[in-house]
Amino acid sequence: MTDFSQRDPQSGVADILWQRYSPRAFDKKPIDASVVARLMDAARWSPSCFNEQPWQFYTSTDDSFDDFLALLVEANQDWAKNASLLGFLVARRQFDRNGKPNDYARFDSGAAWMAMTLQARTEGLYTHGMGGIHHEAVAEYLGVDTELFDIVMGFAVGYATDPADFDDEMRTNEQPNSRRPLTDMWQSR
Repeated sequence: MTDFSQRDPQSGVADILWQRYSPRAFDKKPIDASVVARLMDAARWSPSCFNEQPWQFYTSTDDSFDDFLALLVEANQDWAKNASLLGFLVARRQFDRNGKPNDYARFDSGAAWMAMTLQARTEGLYTHGMGGIHHEAVAEYLGVDTELFDIVMGFAVGYATDPADFDDEMRTNEQPNSRRPLTDMWQSR
């Protein structure tokens, strides 16, 4: 049972938002291809500057899972090996419409990531985003031109499970954490 007692959402905040967290304890069960397609379609509907949709998602298959896993830093490999799916998010640096720099590409890609994450929750899945990836190796493996695209992040998707096999520190970190007070991040003037 997941303990959300450290969380203090305002009354009326949607459960799907405050009951989301990023587990490391996954039960390696397959995810149906139609579910993965819905995750990607949810990302597609995200807002973006000039509707450019600068994001590109790359997801593993059974054949490429170990290759994707090797592109993560070792600490992430230790737990991500039990995820059902691994992936990478890439952002196009320039606008298609005029070739000028898109300063909002990473921001827009983050919106797509959150949409995918929320869709995952509706499917009974969890996501865990990772900065701990080998960026240059990811670009090389995926054939991504880093002059045109940023490697934004890696991610794991899967079914959360009991972290009983983790060491004490990892088990402690496996529970949903609290958030800074709203007054620390919101100013009304």
